[in-house]
Amino acid sequence: MLERQDEADDRLAILYCDDGLVAVDKPPGLLVHRTALARAEDFALQRLRRQLGRRVYTIHRLDRPTSGVLLFALTPEMAVAVSRQFERRLVSKRYLAVVRGYTDDEGAIDYSLGNVGGESLSSAVTSYRTLGRVELPVAVGRYATSRYSLVEVSPHSGRYHQIRRHFHHIFHPLIGDTTHGEGRHNRFFRETFGVGRLLLHASALDLTHPRSGERLAISAPLDAQWQCLMVSLGWERQPGFAR
Repeated sequence: MLERQDEADDRLAILYCDDGLVAVDKPPGLLVHRTALARAEDFALQRLRRQLGRRVYTIHRLDRPTSGVLLFALTPEMAVAVSRQFERRLVSKRYLAVVRGYTDDEGAIDYSLGNVGGESLSSAVTSYRTLGRVELPVAVGRYATSRYSLVEVSPHSGRYHQIRRHFHHIFHPLIGDTTHGEGRHNRFFRETFGVGRLLLHASALDLTHPRSGERLAISAPLDAQWQCLMVSLGWERQPGFAR
């Protein structure tokens, strides 16, 4: 049977698949699943179900504007087993992000965050290391030049918008973040580099496979727009750049 063109165009890139798990490379702007706050017709869960021709089960989430590794289970039992690893913080998550300013060589942000719609605070820790820095001869703000950093980020908890809120807290907001970022720098990247998205990419996910007991490492490459930006900023030697 011939595949309709619109169905072929929205196929998700599969990074890993076995009889219990499937990982895809989620594009930016795509919801993981329908929620009460966002009832879009197009979301990753439905796309993957249609693509595989079977039910799949969500394990974790990525924010709508975030790209990268997104893991699903193919059975309810597998979903429960892997979700427990996330709950026990046994899953290693790594992201790449571009932020405003020069960040320290490495650091840990320990700052409690509230949940959506609630006032109670929960502990949240995010560690990072700086992979690259650049100073551009453009006055975006009050200074004659503008500085940016490429950081590898590892959240040790899973709070709502944790990475975005933590870097906003230390005055290094993510580029492209329309909620916690800075409009002037977002506009500069959009007009200068043609990048109007959130520059946050889930680059790697490491966990223990519930059946084999082996450590499973899944990574997602940077897409073409990220690659072009890395070249423009002189970061093509950094992790994630295709060689």
